[in-house]
Amino acid sequence: MKKTIAFALSCMLLLVLSACGGEKEDASTASSGVSDTGVAPSEELVIKATNYAFDKQEYHLKKGVPVKITFVNEAGTHGVLIPALDLQLDSKHKSKVVTPEKAGTFDMTCSVYCGTGHTAMLAKVIVDE
Repeated sequence: MKKTIAFALSCMLLLVLSACGGEKEDASTASSGVSDTGVAPSEELVIKATNYAFDKQEYHLKKGVPVKITFVNEAGTHGVLIPALDLQLDSKHKSKVVTPEKAGTFDMTCSVYCGTGHTAMLAKVIVDE
């Protein structure tokens, strides 16, 4: 009886410990910026945010050129949302490689409610031919 209880407790402990493990990002992928699709970026764009403002009003990208977009939160709690690029970055997901396929001017907003100036936290992403 004691052996059965000890075995059951051991199995439960193993299940609990295995559930606590998380997926770790491959360090070589994180440093190189290679995306999930294996595309290496040709350029890098850093978007910085402070309270109720991005560091620029316009950001320029080139159509068809892979770019690693990195989000840096300098003050407050913010995020980046660019629906046209299927991109959302925040404190947990700080960078992503995207390849703009369509030229044009696209809206960028803060994706995390940050207070009274949240609705004014806007910028444009211009994808040139």
